[in-house]
Amino acid sequence: QVQLVESGGGLVQAGGSLRLSCAASGRTVSNYAMGWFRQAPGKEREFVAGISSVGGRRLYADFVKGRFTISRDNAKNTVYLQMNSLKPEDTAVYYCAVDQIFGTVVRGGGDYWGQGTQVTVSS
Repeated sequence: QVQLVESGGGLVQAGGSLRLSCAASGRTVSNYAMGWFRQAPGKEREFVAGISSVGGRRLYADFVKGRFTISRDNAKNTVYLQMNSLKPEDTAVYYCAVDQIFGTVVRGGGDYWGQGTQVTVSS
């Protein structure tokens, strides 16, 4: 079993930045792809960004390209999401997930999921 705990969410003004972290425990996730997703009130969960197990591949949703950066530190069993130039429409609960297959992550799946962290962007 893998437990995932997200942190770093909060309230920020439009144009500001936040850095989300997702720490894994229970087993090493260095061989897992990892991803970030979000769900806004009344909307379906959507893919935000994904990173392969060794970090060689990264994929972003069009709406975050150029603003968000996903990275990972396998020594710390952690994946990060640096969010810059935040917009009110980025307001959502952000979740991380891991899966052994990169393609599964970018299609919105995952073997394990965190509980989420709230990001609120004020205008």
